[in-house]
Amino acid sequence: MEPTQNVTEFILSGLCQNKKLRPVCFAFFVLLYLATVLGNLLIIVTVKSSQNLKSPMYFFLSFLSFVDMCLSSVTAPKLMADFLVEKKTISFGGCIAQLFVIHFFGCTEIFLLTVMAYDRYIAICKPLHYATAMTACVCGSLVAASWLGGFVHSIIQTLLTIQLPFCGPNEMDHYFCDVHPLLKLACTDTYLVGIMVIANTGMISLTCFVVLVVSYAVILFSLRSRSSEGRRKALSTCASHLAVVSIFFGPCIFMYLRPPTTFSEDKMVTVFYTIVTPVLNPLIYTLRNEEVKNAMRKLGSRQVTLGVK
Repeated sequence: MEPTQNVTEFILSGLCQNKKLRPVCFAFFVLLYLATVLGNLLIIVTVKSSQNLKSPMYFFLSFLSFVDMCLSSVTAPKLMADFLVEKKTISFGGCIAQLFVIHFFGCTEIFLLTVMAYDRYIAICKPLHYATAMTACVCGSLVAASWLGGFVHSIIQTLLTIQLPFCGPNEMDHYFCDVHPLLKLACTDTYLVGIMVIANTGMISLTCFVVLVVSYAVILFSLRSRSSEGRRKALSTCASHLAVVSIFFGPCIFMYLRPPTTFSEDKMVTVFYTIVTPVLNPLIYTLRNEEVKNAMRKLGSRQVTLGVK
């Protein structure tokens, strides 16, 4: 006899069990979230308003910033609210929706980072073909493909989870709804579903990571024959991308390229790619990029001038 689906809500353990530390954690994550939204919004506005940032690289960067804002917004507001309450609950429907949205934006970011590596490969290794290879139509298609890939991945991930029976218990040792904690609560054998999750999420993360590493290795190898100035500029851009890739892909591979088990470290690892990485991306891309910094200065001076008038 199949177990009945009688779970209507899940109880989350949250991120901090110490009552005295919760107000401090609340304030800390509020600041992180504000920095994420404002930092990424600043990049989007700067790219859209500057005539010097019209290359495909900045086109992709603006979309990456938008995805970062959305990814952080899926988990951060709920996490912050849960610091202020004793019982942290989420409805069954809300849990499934959160699972879908976080995998949608997370996988879209994976594909966008891969597209950005392809853009850098063409720009540095085949500069004469760059204008014809990375037209506005091609760039738009690559971004659309990233969104579509994220959507397909998330649909599969959600369907694998939603068809499982949940009849209790309903206490989840996490601060948001993710696949592995949900599989742990299912009232049936989840081995096959766990393998499919690894094949879906884990292999996407690993494959894209390998493609990224190989791409940047080829780029770095090709820089040997460049002038010192060209090499310095290309290395600066690649270093920024590699930093983002390492920070984002490391936790993803740790979380999803393994059997469906949960570890005590999982919550801190997921904080890294859902909340910390989105706030670091604006810093990484602006501090190491003179073009973006100059465009931001011009934007700031323009706003000051308008304010004076």
